[in-house]
Amino acid sequence: MPPMPLKPPPTSLLDRYTGDVIQPVYTARVRVTGGEAEHARASGVARSDDGNLDVQLRLPAELGGEGGGTNPEQLFAAGYAACFHGALCLLAARSGIAIGGASVDVAVTFARDPMDGLYLLSADLTIALPGVERAQAEQLVRNTERFCPYAKMARHGINSVITLAPDRC
Repeated sequence: MPPMPLKPPPTSLLDRYTGDVIQPVYTARVRVTGGEAEHARASGVARSDDGNLDVQLRLPAELGGEGGGTNPEQLFAAGYAACFHGALCLLAARSGIAIGGASVDVAVTFARDPMDGLYLLSADLTIALPGVERAQAEQLVRNTERFCPYAKMARHGINSVITLAPDRC
């Protein structure tokens, strides 16, 4: 029997939530270990708890590494692009705008921060909407920018809690 065809999510995901507290919908869990060099960026492994993500992490040649695997910037760019594309498709569907062939390119740059001398990330997105009138495309992209959780995170930050695991005896 052939597999069921994949379908986009329902546009009901666009419906506003009116609760008083954050309502979790889905949580991804990934563990990264250091690998051969005992350093995640150089030789790490990233695995999700469900086994669907299992990638070798490697330091890119531009940072002095050997390459040959993915890196955090690529993973972040992929997540940002996928989320923005998905939000774009949902908003277009709800508005009755056909956006076949739409694409989202994301460039994530790991850079030195002149403010504190350490590091920062920046992201540049380029959205292609072939066949969509320019003014309509611009409005759709701006609405998506307000809706997409990755775009909101990039603009306003993210809730983040860092905890040291308890010692194991």
